[in-house]
Amino acid sequence: MRVFYVSLTVVSLTLLPTLLWAQATPTPNRVDGYGAPSPAPSPPNPSNHGETEVNILMSYYEQDGNHGAVQGGIGTQKLTDLTPTIILNVPLDSATRVSANLGVDYYASASTDRIDQVLSSPSSHDARYHLDLGYSRQLADKRTIVGFGGGASKEYDYRSVNITGSWAHSSRNGNRELSVAAQAFFDRATLIRPAELRVGGGQEHGSGFDSRQSYNLNIVYSQVLTRRLQLAVSTELVAQRGLLSTPFHRVYFRETGGALGTARTELLPRQRYKYPVGLRLTYYATDLVQVRGFYRFYNDNFGITAHTLEVETPVKLTPFFVLYPFYRFHTQTAAKYFAPYLAHSITDTYYTSDYDLADFSANKVGLGLRYSPVYGIGRFKTPFGRGVTKFKALDLRYAYYRQTTGLTANIISADLSFTMP
Repeated sequence: MRVFYVSLTVVSLTLLPTLLWAQATPTPNRVDGYGAPSPAPSPPNPSNHGETEVNILMSYYEQDGNHGAVQGGIGTQKLTDLTPTIILNVPLDSATRVSANLGVDYYASASTDRIDQVLSSPSSHDARYHLDLGYSRQLADKRTIVGFGGGASKEYDYRSVNITGSWAHSSRNGNRELSVAAQAFFDRATLIRPAELRVGGGQEHGSGFDSRQSYNLNIVYSQVLTRRLQLAVSTELVAQRGLLSTPFHRVYFRETGGALGTARTELLPRQRYKYPVGLRLTYYATDLVQVRGFYRFYNDNFGITAHTLEVETPVKLTPFFVLYPFYRFHTQTAAKYFAPYLAHSITDTYYTSDYDLADFSANKVGLGLRYSPVYGIGRFKTPFGRGVTKFKALDLRYAYYRQTTGLTANIISADLSFTMP
């Protein structure tokens, strides 16, 4: 029985660069990942050759709240984010595939609009462009897959490049698999401070540039326990060095009050280590119903301890139509460097009022549906070739998110899958 858990080797070529966007701007310190783009669909095993696969993804995210870090923990958190993405997987031969992940993240933020205290300023919106390329190959033993890749992204005040390598090996009967993926990010940020705190006053860039490096090691072991039950254990160790503060986040202190000009820019240590461990269970209750459970324990040297529990129950209504409700609960302690508005002291070594580092709990509930007929939804000829493209499947998903801090969010995503000869 083949393990129904996607090989991380191939996933790392496209999925990891997308998920790790959560470590980049505009919210580098979140643990919960509530605003992260929807996970990319899993590319196929290189041995399943013959067709080029294309996935067109679209995600719309909006949030609102009243604890914006740009204004010291009391401002608006209103933000919208639109993320069209194209993922391409092309077979070179029976054992080799190349992949490309190309997309744009366009966001409009009422929070960053307060950097210069002038509404509707250029800082109220931005676009991030990203491209990730990957290569994977199945070795002669038919049980080992190796891969490597790299990518880059660019936005107004942030540039990043990354490299990745991966390896996965399954047992002879396919019931066990061990996957290892490593990735490194090298980022360069333009330091944009709040207008009233810039050297000389009013100039666009207050303090030049800074850098950050992130190193990730992801290990997954999956096992078929019974005909109906499968298990996977994973860990993703993260080490970050360099700029971990957001220079346009203000912090106000109890000794100086909240008058304009009395703030300082957020200051955090320049090293961070994260130690998450996850457990995933998939139970095939019947031929029509699955139960997928996931638990993650998180800890880091900022003092945050977090627990995340998620349950998803796909129900096959027809042979081609699947409905999957899901629920996710997250709770975390505050970072030792966090304090609300006017609660920090000017004697503190490090300080932030970013509520992504606060003590909170959160609930996310949603519903997804997938329609994937055996012969596809439709077929059409491509304008640039003689082949026929098959519209293979459609996946739609909606989620509502709410934190105990008052922040709420709505996320709508779609995945259109195509194959070409």
